[in-house]
Amino acid sequence: MSAYRKGFSIFVIMGLKHYFEKIKKKNALLGGILLVAISPYVLILLIFIIWMLFFDGNSWLIHNELNGDIKKLKGNQEHFETKIREDQEQIKKLEDSAGLERFAREEYLMKKPDEEIYIIEYEDSIPKNDKE
Repeated sequence: MSAYRKGFSIFVIMGLKHYFEKIKKKNALLGGILLVAISPYVLILLIFIIWMLFFDGNSWLIHNELNGDIKKLKGNQEHFETKIREDQEQIKKLEDSAGLERFAREEYLMKKPDEEIYIIEYEDSIPKNDKE
């Protein structure tokens, strides 16, 4: 930074402080607030807070988005846990030969070689064709 620019920035800050001191004489509360607001520590703190809330890789906005994703995934987790329990119950039923035979007959319409299978469909279970 050149000496001119450094001197100019100090002049600007000193000029602002002088201006805010005049305001403080007229209105003590407003002038005090402005003097504190122009403090380099306060300015750096404000810049840091704004950076951390909006621009950083771990910003508040990203955290909110990730928290929403976590809630959705927990809902999915509960759904899949219930499905796993249902499947485990089904596996327990299929472990014995009677349960396996019943499942094969009901789901895959399997039969023994000397049997006949009759499928009975009720009128309300048959899809209606509009073309007829």
